[in-house]
Amino acid sequence: MESSEREFVARYLDESLRAVEEFAADTAAHRTILGFADAITGALAGGHKLLVAGNGGSAGDAQHIAGEFVSRLFFDRAPLPAVALTTDTSVLTAIGNDYGYEKVFERQVLGLGVPGDVFLAISTSGKSPNVLRALEAARSRGIVTLGFTGAAAGPMAALCDQIFCAPSAKTSVIQQIHITAAHLVCGLVEKRVFSRRAELQAAG
Repeated sequence: MESSEREFVARYLDESLRAVEEFAADTAAHRTILGFADAITGALAGGHKLLVAGNGGSAGDAQHIAGEFVSRLFFDRAPLPAVALTTDTSVLTAIGNDYGYEKVFERQVLGLGVPGDVFLAISTSGKSPNVLRALEAARSRGIVTLGFTGAAAGPMAALCDQIFCAPSAKTSVIQQIHITAAHLVCGLVEKRVFSRRAELQAAG
C-alpha cells in the first residue's frame, strides 16, 4: 500500500473515530435520541406509523431504518409500521415527471401521512429541497417531524420538532453516525413497545 493511501485510511478512520467519540460524550445528543424514541413510541402506541425519507445514501438509510422497524432489530417481535418513501419507483418517477423532483416526498407525505404519524427526514446538509418540502407538508398535516442532519443543521432545523445533528461536516461520516443513532432509536422503541405489551399480558 502506498504511503499516501495509508495516510488516507488513517486520517479517515481518525475522523470517524473522533465523531463517534464526540457523539458518545454528548449528553444533549443522548437526550435527543431518547426524545426521538419517545415521539415514535407514542405514535405507534396510538395506532400511527413512521415515515422516513432522504436522498442518495440517506435514501438507503431510510430503507434500512424502515426495515429494522418492520422486521426486527435486537429480538423477535411483531412488526412495527414504518414506510420508507424512497422505494416505489413508479410513485417516485410519476411525481418527478409530473410535478418535479422537489415534490417526490412532499406528495407521499400528503397522500400517506395522517395527524399523529411521525416523519423522520434525513439530509446530511440540512437543506435538500425535497426533504424541506416534505417537512413543511408534514407540519401542515399535524405529523410529528424529526430530523437527522450534520453539524450545520441548515434550514431543516426550523422545520423539525426535534433534530439530531451528527458531529461532522463530512457526508460519509455523518451517515455513519446517523445509522448508529437510528439503531439506538429503534432499539429503544422496540424495547419500550414490547416490554409494555409483556407487562399488560402479565397483568391481565
